[in-house]
Amino acid sequence: MQQSIQERPVLGFWRGVRDMLPLSVAVIPWGILAGSAAVNAGLSTLQAAGMSALVFAGAAQLVSLGMVMAGASVFSIVITIFFLTSQHFVYALSLRSAAAEWPLIKRLCLGFLLTDELYATAMLKSERPFAYLLGAGFSFYLCWVGFSMAGIGLAHAVPDLSALHLEFSIVAVFLVMAVMLIQNRAAIVGVMASSAAILLFSWLQLEAGILLAGLCGMLVSALIDQGAEQ
Repeated sequence: MQQSIQERPVLGFWRGVRDMLPLSVAVIPWGILAGSAAVNAGLSTLQAAGMSALVFAGAAQLVSLGMVMAGASVFSIVITIFFLTSQHFVYALSLRSAAAEWPLIKRLCLGFLLTDELYATAMLKSERPFAYLLGAGFSFYLCWVGFSMAGIGLAHAVPDLSALHLEFSIVAVFLVMAVMLIQNRAAIVGVMASSAAILLFSWLQLEAGILLAGLCGMLVSALIDQGAEQ
């Protein structure tokens, strides 16, 4: 029995690595794109690697690099990235009950590793021990940095990686997360409502069509979920 208890953290860690594997594979083109974009923006190899290792936020990296290349001010970049990544505050609040009793160092570690992908993986489990979250988050971090380094190297060998349209991987990653989280009637109907709404808004040529479609899907899911609880 004592041996079994001692093995639980290790098993939890590797279970986290395994469960994160589909998203770690899906992020390969995105990581390569982020690394090459940093080099194309004028960063040195060390600076580009440091950005992926320290920022660890794909969308924030790509948007900030684009704004730097467009000559945007530091203030506008900071404000844009703040709102772009504000969903992480919601993620942290959602995981707060599981992390409340952990030491500060563990909470800080999880805060750094907390991404859309880690949150999606965590939501699939009723219990979220630190070892499991560490395995999932750290393995994804290593993959992100490794693929970014590959992109940095390829940027010197391949002049224009953007011509390969690797940005499709951003959509692919979020599709994988969406499929992972569609587990009940409310989620299925919400996805269907969003899909129908985006087709309608695209036909109407609404500029905010994607945002409105997402809100419609969330509203439909919330109403169905509320009705099921009554």
